[in-house]
Amino acid sequence: QVQLVESGGGLVQPGGSLRLSCVASGSFGSLYVVGWYRQAPEKRRELVGSLSSSNTTRYSPSVKGRFTVTADKTKNEIYLHMTSLKPEDTAVYYCNVVRLDPSRVESWGQGTQVTISS
Repeated sequence: QVQLVESGGGLVQPGGSLRLSCVASGSFGSLYVVGWYRQAPEKRRELVGSLSSSNTTRYSPSVKGRFTVTADKTKNEIYLHMTSLKPEDTAVYYCNVVRLDPSRVESWGQGTQVTISS
């Protein structure tokens, strides 16, 4: 299991942009899915977006076209680029890595708060 540390959260006005970063303590491996989840108060944790080792992406309909997940394997880093932010994007955002080789191992970050408010 890798250790994940997120950064980049904060307070942003509606319509603004923010980039979250997640540094992993080790390699993702050759087969993986990395991504971001979020959890708003009194709501279930939900997938924001993910990126696989085959470059397949998946996004929540609520963020598609506004958010982008990228990764830099050379640095073991994952990013969430967020634009056109809305108050309903307010949540704690969690980095997630699922290694699939040689076996499935899932890791979570501690979370970073994103607040969208004027």
